[in-house]
Formats: sequence, C-alpha cells, structure tokens
Amino acid sequence: MPHIRIGNLDDITKDYVPREYMVDKSDSYYFRNRQSDEYKYRSLATQEIEVLVKNNNTAENWDKILVSENFDPSLVRNCEFWGMVRIGDLSPKYLEHHKLRLPVGLHNCTIISCDIGDHVALRNVRYLSHYIIGDQCLLFNIDEMHTVDNAKFGNGIVKVGESEDVRIWLEVGNENGGRRILPFEGILTADAYLWSRFREDQKLLERFKEMTEQLADTRRGYYGTVADQCVIKNCRIIKDVKVGSHAYIKGANKLKNLTILSNAEEPTQIGEGVELVNGIIGYGNRIFYGVKAVRFVSGRNVQLKYGARLLNSVIGSNSTVSCCEILNNLIFPFHEQHHNNSFLIASTIQGQSNIAAGATIGSNHNSRAADGEIMADRGFWPGLQSSFKHNSAFAAFTLVAKGSYNQNSM
Repeated sequence: MPHIRIGNLDDITKDYVPREYMVDKSDSYYFRNRQSDEYKYRSLATQEIEVLVKNNNTAENWDKILVSENFDPSLVRNCEFWGMVRIGDLSPKYLEHHKLRLPVGLHNCTIISCDIGDHVALRNVRYLSHYIIGDQCLLFNIDEMHTVDNAKFGNGIVKVGESEDVRIWLEVGNENGGRRILPFEGILTADAYLWSRFREDQKLLERFKEMTEQLADTRRGYYGTVADQCVIKNCRIIKDVKVGSHAYIKGANKLKNLTILSNAEEPTQIGEGVELVNGIIGYGNRIFYGVKAVRFVSGRNVQLKYGARLLNSVIGSNSTVSCCEILNNLIFPFHEQHHNNSFLIASTIQGQSNIAAGATIGSNHNSRAADGEIMADRGFWPGLQSSFKHNSAFAAFTLVAKGSYNQNSM
C-alpha cells in the first residue's frame, strides 16, 4: 500500500474514530465530552470572528470554534483551527515558570479538534491534535503533539478491533519472555512479582490479564490530556501521552504511549534529550539528561538520569538509576545504581540494593544457550567489578566482595 495516503481536505478532521468502532454513532465526541465540560462554551460573535481574521487566524469553519464567556479574541494570533476547537477564558495576563514569562493566549499554532483550558499560553505549537489542555498550562515550542483513537497511554490493553499481537508486554526477570507481565496505571512491584513468579497457575495468570483489561477502557476515542498547571516546552514529538497536573517537561526528544502521573504534592519532571516509549511513570519522578526507556514502569519518586538505558523493566519507588544499562528486570523499592559500567540484566532484585561500579549481574549472551535469571532478596550489595552469571540466587542482606561467582552461588 502507498506510504502516504492522499485525502480530500474537507475530510481532514473526520473519522477520528472509525465509524464501526464508535460507542455512539450519533456523537463522534462521545468520550471527549465526558473528559471535558462541553456546556461552558458558546459560539463566536461576529465581531470576535472579525478580530480573529484580522489577527491572521484561519479556521476550517468558524461555526466549529467555541469559546467560554470571558474570551478575548485579540489574544489569538497566527493560528490555524481545524475541526471543533473549544477555547476557555483568555485575558491579558501572563504565565511565569522559572523566569520564563509568556502572555496568555494562542500564538503561531496549528490546532485540530482540541479543548483548551482557561488562561493558557500556547506559543509555537506546530501541530496539536486531539488533546484536552487544562487550565493555566504553558506549552512553548513543540513540534508535534497528538493522540490517535486507539491510544492506550502505556497500559497493556488491546483496543476494540485490534489483534492480540499489538499488546504491550513487559518481559521482566527473564529475556526469554517466560515471566512477562502487563503494565497498568497503579501497578505495584508486588503485583509484578506475583504475576512473574507464579507461572504454573494458568487461571491466576488469566485473572491478572482480565483485571488489567478492566482497569483501562478498551473502547476507542479517548483524547490525550494535559492536566492543570503543566509546563511543556522545547519538545519534539509527544504522542498518545496522558500528563498529570503540575508536570514539567522540557527538551524531550520523544514521548510516546505514556501515562505520566503527577500532582501538586508530587510533581513529575522530564528533561533534556529523553526518549520514553510504552511506559507508566510514577508520581514525583525525575527523568533527565538523555535517558532512553522502552516498555517500563517506574514507581513513586524514581530518578532516571545521565543516559540510563532501560528495557522491559519495573523499577520500584524511591530508586535512583543513572548512566547504566538495565534490561529485563523487576526491581523493588530503594534501589541505587549510578555507574556507567554496571549492568543489571534478567534479574529480580527485592530492594534496598546498591550496585557498585563494574558489577555485571546476569550479563546476557554468555553462551549459545537460552539465558537464565538472577534472584536476590533485599539488601543485595555486590562489590566493585563483581560478576554474576545465570542462574544465581542470593539471600537477604548479602554483601559480595570483588570476585567472580559461578552458577548457583548462595
């Protein structure tokens, strides 16, 4: 099939949800109207349209642009509007965050089928599609930010009409997939442990899967959300992301299929050069400086920084990971690993752990045979340059001096 499909411009905002998957075929905004207050908006007055046109704004249809009562059209400049766009109160004020001040209003944006909250500053958002933006948000210099109809926001579910092979699994504890689990918003390390260890109980595994399906709606048509008082600036691609309130996101390269949990008491921050795909990010996280993470879950107050690489891993609350490589792991809370030359692979570490520089734990591909796994109870402290091969198990509060330990070490 062609790589790029060509359609009529009149249809650019139609069929966000394919008609056969719509919950209510008479209401294409079924979920949007439940995520946002549809009753606070009114149609534009003739004089307001004149001001908007004078300020170099265009719209597919001005009748589809709805605004709240305290809307000042002079604060919208050089914008394109497609589909139904609803805009909240705009007044001559400014928003400030870390000495960055921007006037309230919409400037130099392309906006497709979005709801914009009260007293928001949107500037140079080059493509914003199917998002609900909360009150007093600041969005500045964003290349692309949009949501598709089958967005899952990091949850391991399958939407109506999709095949099972698109489901996102986390292959924790073992690279061969024998302990895979499904991520969901609110998952605990204890949940992941039960799911990953009791593999002989097929009924239990099926119930875990059913519970995950029940925790997130499998119907299509939800919009991405940015809750109140968020700051998102100087980012490239944000797709299918749900952002909690008071989050601060700056300089990210790519954020895709994520739930970012954040609130006023535990704000989450995501910084420069980060690329995060298929994840659930806990409250109060700090993720900065070139972190790459794919298929992951982080608990509360987790810090990921300085080029850390994560794949198929669950990291418990109050943990810090920087520089190193972590693949296929289940890590309980209070884990510390911050040396570039340490590796943690195919392991279950039960917390209160610290990984020293040069430690190679479960390094993969040590033979042509399928790799095994490492099990360590809480309080696992391997020493400098120590090396552990599959399969190994360690009791609680084990301190290992420098050395090389072979299979079945205790």
